[in-house]
Amino acid sequence: MAMEPVVTIDGISVRIEGERNLLELVRKAGIDLPTFCYHSELSVYGACRMCVVEVDRMGVVSSCTVPPQPGMVVRTNTEKLMEIRRTILELLLARHDRECTTCTKNGGCRLQSLAQRLGVRDIRFGGGDAKRPLDRSTAGIVRDPNKCILCGDCVRVCGEVQGIGILDFAFRGANAAVMPAFNRELREVDCVQCGQCVSVCPTAALTIKDDTSRVWKALGNPKMKVIAQVAPAVRVALGEEFGHAPGWADTGKVVAALKRLGFDMVLDTAFTADLTVVEETAEFVGRLVSGDRSRLPQFTSCCPAWVKYVEQRHPEFLPNLSTCRSPQQMFGSLVRNTPVLGEAEDGTDVFVVSIMPCTAKKSEAAREEFSRDGRPDVDVVLTTHELAMMIRQVGIDFDQLPSEPFDLPLGMATGAGMIFGNTGGVAEAVLRAAASLLAPADAEGHRHEAARLAFEEVRGMDGVREASVELGGVTIRLAVAHSLGAASAVLEAIAEGKAEYDLVEVMSCPGGCIGGAGQPVPSHIEVRKKRAKALYGIDKMQMLRRAHDNPFVTALYDRLLGEAGSEKAHELLHTHHVHAGKAGSACN
Repeated sequence: MAMEPVVTIDGISVRIEGERNLLELVRKAGIDLPTFCYHSELSVYGACRMCVVEVDRMGVVSSCTVPPQPGMVVRTNTEKLMEIRRTILELLLARHDRECTTCTKNGGCRLQSLAQRLGVRDIRFGGGDAKRPLDRSTAGIVRDPNKCILCGDCVRVCGEVQGIGILDFAFRGANAAVMPAFNRELREVDCVQCGQCVSVCPTAALTIKDDTSRVWKALGNPKMKVIAQVAPAVRVALGEEFGHAPGWADTGKVVAALKRLGFDMVLDTAFTADLTVVEETAEFVGRLVSGDRSRLPQFTSCCPAWVKYVEQRHPEFLPNLSTCRSPQQMFGSLVRNTPVLGEAEDGTDVFVVSIMPCTAKKSEAAREEFSRDGRPDVDVVLTTHELAMMIRQVGIDFDQLPSEPFDLPLGMATGAGMIFGNTGGVAEAVLRAAASLLAPADAEGHRHEAARLAFEEVRGMDGVREASVELGGVTIRLAVAHSLGAASAVLEAIAEGKAEYDLVEVMSCPGGCIGGAGQPVPSHIEVRKKRAKALYGIDKMQMLRRAHDNPFVTALYDRLLGEAGSEKAHELLHTHHVHAGKAGSACN
């Protein structure tokens, strides 16, 4: 008779139900074994040894590397195991920069919390090596080698999830380190600033570059009108910084917090997401009906890390990228270069701040083509995490804030703009708009808009999703990819003739913008699913769910732009893409 699939853990019988390793089974039993190098969405590395357990007839093993077997007897917190973990922590702390009070990760550092949890008070080993210089070479990420504990999480997420691999181990023994090739700065390698390395780093070895001081300075300048734009993904994640469950959303409180901080206007990036849909759909339909397959599939261009990836690694696909600016940069262009808010056209007294879920948006705002006469269209990009820092700095009780509305006209958005924060959201928003553009015309030339609003086939968390959708008698073949590793697989299939698409959406971060590196951590798949569900819920509650139904977008075309794809629209809302190796590239 077969043995029952049960493992005994600290005297508790736990049934094996597909768990990959003992660590997962231990956590299923309600025991939080400490780890540094283990991440459920990455390969098993087994280097930190914090998750050691004792198994009968096996001795001390790292639980993340051992598959569960029926009949195993496991102990997780014997005196011996506790001493092993304390010693490991002491060794890590011995070579670690321990200036915790001024560390950007203070209060959220895994090393710090485990030292407190395990009662490590004294360090018996050396005093640490000489300090190594920080890498502040990029707009979005700071790398501090003095705080690296060699867990390898950044190495694996960059290589396995993003398929880029700019970080790896170098040297051995006491000299071991994680770094780009030849210890170059991040700006000197193919880093796309997606920041996923920051998301998984348990210490402050990789952090978001803090730009809050620049915003405080602008807010304190009485001659400066400071305007904020808030990305869709921020509203379903900021609450986590103040103790709410993932997916909790109260957009009005986000607006109120920004007003309390001193912002003169608070506007919605989802408005320019609607604008992006109108422009990108017109561009797509134009390519589709032309019959010229050389410019198909059309790739979305909202994600700056994805755009930079194509510019650096796949320039052969540059003609396929949509020429639309991202919603962030459309917003900056409108505010800076038009009288859309009633300002002087030069906009010199306006300071534009983006609240984004993303580190790559910092580098996007710094690109040369998104500035005029040396002044960037977007002055500063803050992440969700940085906004939370500012709210705490002035002592605002976030939960006690009354809800306030966005300011108009760039404060009204449809559901199509809201779902931009999810993987598949841009594709779905384009399909909603294309449904009306491709609808059959009657005898008088009027198109009867399709009623369909939800395109479930492009939703979900699979790395690559394929769909065929018929609109107005035209079959549109789509692919949706999130993570650059998944995008690379799509590009390879297209290049080899194994796949043919009309439209491809790519987001560099798992789950899309909701999983951006500027969002609260942890950001594992269950958290991302809850954030995504919340955005779809917001979309469903909107009275208007198609971008071209936004009356303020319509008014903008009537008064300024003319029509989608016009010369004025191209001047303000479109851009160009160049190979990063060529002169004129602004891949920051």
